[in-house]
Amino acid sequence: MRLAHELAHRLSSEQSPVRAQLLREDLSRLRRLCEVAASARDRKACAAAAARLGWTPGDAREHELAHVLRPLVDAVYDYEHGEEGEAIEARIHRAWEALVSRQAGAA
Repeated sequence: MRLAHELAHRLSSEQSPVRAQLLREDLSRLRRLCEVAASARDRKACAAAAARLGWTPGDAREHELAHVLRPLVDAVYDYEHGEEGEAIEARIHRAWEALVSRQAGAA
């Protein structure tokens, strides 16, 4: 997945310890989402498990992110279940950017 490679590349060159830690956390959540999506029996199970990956402290505010988290979960689910190519990579990237923008706005 291109997004995971991009985050890892940004992490490898990040000078700020704070931004590096945030990148590590993002990369960890994205990798866990990939694992959840790959092992989920269906989309509903994937969405339920994905909501508990620590997107907000203590998973207490996931409901506030649901509208931007769901497109990411769906895109990663499709990717992990065989969808390939530029279109899925673009969907993942757009969904990630929407999630990150929403999280930054909520902070």
